[in-house]
Amino acid sequence: MSEARQGPLAGIRVLELAGLAPGPFAGMMLADHGAEVLRVDRVAAVSDRPRTDVMDRGKRTIGLDLKSPEGVAAFKDLTRGADVVIEVFRPGVAERLGIGPDDLHAVNERLVYGRMTGWGQDGPLAPTAGHDIDYIAISGVLSMLGREGDKPTPPINILGDFAGGGLMLAYGVLLALLERGRTGQGRVIDAAMVDGSAILFAMFYQGVQGGGWGPRGTNLLDTGAPMYDTYETADGLYLAVGSLEPKFWEAMVSLMGLTDLPDRGDREQWPALKERLAREFRTRTRAEWEAVFEGSDACVSPVLSMTEAPEHPHNTARGAFVEVGGRSQPAPAPRLLGTPPPDLSPATRLDDLSSWGISAERADKLRSQGVLA
Repeated sequence: MSEARQGPLAGIRVLELAGLAPGPFAGMMLADHGAEVLRVDRVAAVSDRPRTDVMDRGKRTIGLDLKSPEGVAAFKDLTRGADVVIEVFRPGVAERLGIGPDDLHAVNERLVYGRMTGWGQDGPLAPTAGHDIDYIAISGVLSMLGREGDKPTPPINILGDFAGGGLMLAYGVLLALLERGRTGQGRVIDAAMVDGSAILFAMFYQGVQGGGWGPRGTNLLDTGAPMYDTYETADGLYLAVGSLEPKFWEAMVSLMGLTDLPDRGDREQWPALKERLAREFRTRTRAEWEAVFEGSDACVSPVLSMTEAPEHPHNTARGAFVEVGGRSQPAPAPRLLGTPPPDLSPATRLDDLSSWGISAERADKLRSQGVLA
C-alpha cells in the first residue's frame, strides 16, 4: 500500500476503533477520498495477512490492548497526531477505558471525535443493545417498508447501519473538520442510527402528516402503484418498472404494444393494471424485454444480481466496480472529477508507528508486553 495518500482528504489522519459495519463503512468513505485511516483492533485479531474486507480497503491496521494502561497511553499518543477518532462503543465504555472525548481532547484539542451508536449517547434506550432492525423500527421507518397486507420488511441493514449510521458519521466528520478550520477546535459527533434513519425519511414523515401518504404498500413509491414495481419475466427473472411520469408510461406501454389499459390515474384500477402488466411481462424473457426497451425512456431496467451488475455495459463504461485483492467491489463514490484514483489496497499491518508519534523502541517494548500487534 502506498504511504502517500492522495485526494481531497489527503493529510487527514483517522484512528478507527474496530467495530461492526457502520464504523468501518465511515472509515472507508474517508479513506476512499485520501484520508490516512489507521484501524485499531484487538491484539489477538491482527495478523500479517492483508484484510480483504471491502470496508477495510485503503487502510492500515494495528492491534492495541485498550484495557491496559500501556495501551491507553499509546492510544493517547496516537491521537496527538490524529485529526479524527471513530469510536463505536456503547455510551460510557470509552470513558471507562480512559479514551473518551474529554480524555483525548486533553491531549489534542483539535481532535474530531466521532461516536457511532444505534441509540445515541443519551435517552432511555442509549445503554441497551440493538441492531439495524431495532433502530429503524423505533424511528418509524420500518413501519413503512413492505407490501400491502404483509408484515414490515427490513431492507437488509442498509438504512440503519450504512445510510443512517456510517454515512451520517462520515458526513458529521466532514462538518466538524470544516468547522475546525474556522475555530481551531475539535468537536464530538453523536451519530445515532435511529436519528440517521429518521432523517432519511424526512419527505415521507411530511407525507404521512399531510395525508398524502397512506398505509404501507399502497402508495406511489412503495409497490402500491403499477408504474413503480418489479415484474417477473418468462425465465423467472425480474424487471424494475419506474415509469412514473405519463410520457415515460406512454413509452413503456407503446413498446409493449398494450392498448385498452385500465386508467392508471384511478387508484381503484391499480390492482387490475398490475395484473395486466404482470401477465404481459411473463410472456418474454428478461433479455427479450431488455432488447425491447433498449435506448428508450420507458424507465424499465433488468433487476441484476450482484454478480451480474459489474458486467453491465453502463457500469463497465463508468468503472462503477473495481477489483481489489481479487474481489469485485463498488468503486468509491461520489466521484470528484479531476482527482487521482484512490489507493484501494487491502488493509495491512502498520509496523512503523514513528510517524504517529510512537518510536520503534517503544513499539518493540509494547509488542514484547503483548500490548501492541
